[in-house]
Amino acid sequence: MHHRGPGTIDAFGQSAKRDMLMARLQPLDLEATTGRTRELLVWVRTELGMLPNVIRTIAHSPAVLEGYLGLNRALATGRLPAALREQIALTVAAVNRCAYCLAAHSALARMAGLSEEAIRDSRQGASPDRTVEAALDFACRVADQRGQVHDRDVARLRRAGYVDSDIAELVGQVALSIFTNYFAEVAGTAVDFPMVPDLGPLRRDPGARRGRP
Repeated sequence: MHHRGPGTIDAFGQSAKRDMLMARLQPLDLEATTGRTRELLVWVRTELGMLPNVIRTIAHSPAVLEGYLGLNRALATGRLPAALREQIALTVAAVNRCAYCLAAHSALARMAGLSEEAIRDSRQGASPDRTVEAALDFACRVADQRGQVHDRDVARLRRAGYVDSDIAELVGQVALSIFTNYFAEVAGTAVDFPMVPDLGPLRRDPGARRGRP
C-alpha cells in the first residue's frame, strides 16, 4: 500500500517534488458510490474503523475491489494467523519500497497485536521466532525474485514446519501484498496512516538481517 503527503521527509530517496503531486487516481467519496461498491466500502469502514485511501481508489473498478477484498477475506480464513499475514505484508512492502503500505501495515500490525520491535523486524524480513522468520525470508525471496525461487527455498520452509497448504497461502499473501504495493504506487495514493521512518534497504540474507553468522 505509497505516496507521501506534502511536507514529509522523502525517506525513500525519490525526488521530494513527487510529494507535492496530486494523486494520479483520486479516491472516491463514499457518498458518491452506489450498489455493490458502496456495500463493500461500508464493510471495510466497519471492519477498520476508517476507509483507507487505497481502498477508495481501488473502488474505481468494482471488479477489482471485489477481487481484492475477496482474496483478502479468503486468506483471513486460512491457516496463517493475522499477525503473520501483517508481517508478510510489511516484508513485501519493504522489498517494493512502498511507503503507503509500510505505513498502513505498521498500523494494521499494531491492531493485530504486534509490538513495535516485531514491526521493525518484519520490515527487515526478520524475527526472533525461526518459524516466522522462515516465512518472511520466503516472502522476501518470492517478491524479490518474482516467484523464481529455488528448491532449497521451499525445502527450508518445510524444515520450519510449513506444509503445502501453508506454502500456497504464503504465495497468495505475497501476491496480495504485491498488488496493493503496485496499485498504490501507480495511483500515487496519499498516505492516510502515520508515516514510518526509513530503515534502509532490506538485506536479503536472513542471518545478516538478525546479525547472525
